[in-house]
Amino acid sequence: MEDKKIVENDDLLLQQFFAEAAQQEIEDNGFTERVMQQLPARQVYSIKWFNRLWTLFCIVLFAVLFIVFRGWELLAVQLEVMVRTLSVQSFSINPLMLAIILFGLLFVGVGEVISSETARR
Repeated sequence: MEDKKIVENDDLLLQQFFAEAAQQEIEDNGFTERVMQQLPARQVYSIKWFNRLWTLFCIVLFAVLFIVFRGWELLAVQLEVMVRTLSVQSFSINPLMLAIILFGLLFVGVGEVISSETARR
């Protein structure tokens, strides 16, 4: 019971201290306001620039991989297999095509995580 009173007393003292501290103003001749107005514009611009650069990189990488592995042929074969076997059994999955799709999603996902983390700051 005594510990509870001490904790409540400590909480009350902390609230009083911070209430008094919040009322104090430090004169800085508008410096803080000028800095705060400049920060978001630069940060948003750099985030948008990085996001566009990452998206462009992922698209180019996907296009190169699509050409190197002849993705149009893989898609045509997968579509044909799916159409022919849809009524008989579940369609087969090409592991190489699945790996390419997962690799592309991984790059896009990493870009989104980086973008959201930098936006929080």
